[in-house]
Amino acid sequence: MKPTRSTALAASAALTLALAVTACGPTEPAKPKKSSGKPGGAYSVALTEPDHLLPGRTTSSYSLQVLQGIFDTPATLDPEDGSVRPLAAVSWASDDNIVWTIKFRSGTTFHNGEKVTAASFADAWNAAAYGPNGWDANYYFAQIKGYEALNPAEEGATPSARTLAGLKVLDETTLRVTLKAPFGQFPMLLSFPAFAPLPRAATADPDAFDIAPIGNGPYRLDGRWERNQKIKLKKFSAYRGTRKPMADRIDFKIYTSRETAFTELQAGNVDILTTVPAANSTQAERLFGERFSIRPSGTMDYLGLPVKDPRFADPRIRRALSMAIDREGITRAIYNGVYKPATSLVGDMIPGHRPDACGRTCAYDPAAAKQLLEAAGGFDGPLELHFSNADPTYEQWMTSVANQLKDNLGIKDVKFRKMAPADLSSLLNDGRNKGPFRQNWVIDYPSIQNYLDGLYYPGNRSGWSDKEFDALVAQGNAAQGAEAVAAYQRAEDIALRELPYIPLWNWQDQSAWSDRIGNVVIDSYAAGLHLDRVTVDE
Repeated sequence: MKPTRSTALAASAALTLALAVTACGPTEPAKPKKSSGKPGGAYSVALTEPDHLLPGRTTSSYSLQVLQGIFDTPATLDPEDGSVRPLAAVSWASDDNIVWTIKFRSGTTFHNGEKVTAASFADAWNAAAYGPNGWDANYYFAQIKGYEALNPAEEGATPSARTLAGLKVLDETTLRVTLKAPFGQFPMLLSFPAFAPLPRAATADPDAFDIAPIGNGPYRLDGRWERNQKIKLKKFSAYRGTRKPMADRIDFKIYTSRETAFTELQAGNVDILTTVPAANSTQAERLFGERFSIRPSGTMDYLGLPVKDPRFADPRIRRALSMAIDREGITRAIYNGVYKPATSLVGDMIPGHRPDACGRTCAYDPAAAKQLLEAAGGFDGPLELHFSNADPTYEQWMTSVANQLKDNLGIKDVKFRKMAPADLSSLLNDGRNKGPFRQNWVIDYPSIQNYLDGLYYPGNRSGWSDKEFDALVAQGNAAQGAEAVAAYQRAEDIALRELPYIPLWNWQDQSAWSDRIGNVVIDSYAAGLHLDRVTVDE
């Protein structure tokens, strides 16, 4: 979630697409700067306020960046090619892609000295999967046998179980996982932070744990999360995992906007900004040179529509809104031409991406848009647009969209609902919004499926569902290679026809850092900045 993967949403556990992650092509980690390689010292990272720091409670990329240092998940994705590697686990195996046996590293502890065991993982997954807990990453566990018993479909129904039937602790370091259906790339899913282990304190008092998490990773929290100010980490001296932490300390400095963070980077008040504003790309390249990185991204922005609201129930209304938006003009004016206008639901870097999947629906055609709106009966205002205050460009592009809807469709009464990211996430997840909203998706792994399940999970923010769409996603999940891609593409066609989410643009990731640090490795996957690798060259 990311920011909404960034500001994210619930996501999915159903990847069976047998495309190698190495097929993601142009994505490359930022080129590391030559460094002394000496351990020690401290550095700072600019960050937007997270929503939670309990792994199963969040899918926000702001949170995930911090959690990446605090927790070791069973698996990790290599920053060079995205291939899956063991981390807290030492191995996994399955004869049928349904029953998986995971062996975990022995001799490791949480930051409070409690031993990390197979039960630490099982307990964490059960807590996230238990519906009444209301944890955001719940649906990541939907592939595991027994998930439905913890999440009954009937509204108000009581779960018939508190633990997943598909989890069995065989011994202190071995966990057997039984899935509902074959899922060949289950190990890739194990890299997501929700699959990290939790100590007993996490489930005993989740709220207290949220502001002072206790992990098993190379860094531990130094004090408590100071809301809207900072999060401090320090090296965990008893760490026995595979990620050797180089710096002694990391300070996450929380900013309300990327522009402010960029100014602070220029002034030397923060060392790393992984989200340089697109409008500052030319300036950043001039100022930072080899310490500026731009990479193709799987991150997408959408305009989400509450389809259960009668005013948005007709797909023609939704398509009219899409055709009234000048994506090319907005990305040029606000994002310096760095972001790419969307012609698909998925990022350009994703295997199986089709450059014009959206067709006329994503093409700017104000005359046709107005005709379509009138044919559908018009729109009764007010139109409320919801977005976060995490970045000034969100309000800028929402203002442009509002003006275009006024000018092109005659919708005169447009109101803004701007709020903190965590507040917006809560509002949208509860379905309390009364109009369109900024929806963002940051990939967990490079697959069309990750977008489809990530955006259109059961109970998603738009409120949209479609049986044919679900069947095609399931068909893709059960298939291999080109057959899987073809099924996912047909599902994408349905989502683009119905348009509960209007694709807007495909991000490019831009980062910059100070000259006092080195070995900066930033990938385009969930890990982002590899905190453990950064060296301090003072």
